Amino acid sequence: MKVVLVEPEIPPNTGSIARLCAGMKIPLHLVEPLGFSLDDRYLKRAGLDYWPHVDLTVHPSWESFLAKHGHEPLWLTTKTSERPYTTVRYAPDDVLVFGRETVGLGPEILDAFPDRRIGIPIVGKIRSYNLSNAVSIVLFEALRQTQPELFLPPP
Repeated sequence: MKVVLVEPEIPPNTGSIARLCAGMKIPLHLVEPLGFSLDDRYLKRAGLDYWPHVDLTVHPSWESFLAKHGHEPLWLTTKTSERPYTTVRYAPDDVLVFGRETVGLGPEILDAFPDRRIGIPIVGKIRSYNLSNAVSIVLFEALRQTQPELFLPPP
């Protein structure tokens, strides 16, 4: 399983997601352009001292990411999807893709994978969820399905 952030903009969100990925041993892929430098102090602060434990790959573009990983099963998270993330049957080689904080994934990405869109229900009067929260929600459901032993009490 992988987490992909396409053109993330806010350093603390990416830092928090990196920390989550380090904790769950999930590779993190960032697709440029990034809205910050990887040397950003807020990014490093949010990731604390866990950055050495993050399996991080940076891709110069969505096209370059697809060239390497486009054959893998992608799940595109978008607020416009009517398919709840909980209705998907995840597999260990799935790739969870998330877009920019301000606009999400672009139509050129979403339109290329119409049957691979998933969403998180929004009941209240908000535009969207915080990116790091959205990644946590979807990733933990995917892990619950693919690695249920992680969620059992210790023997």
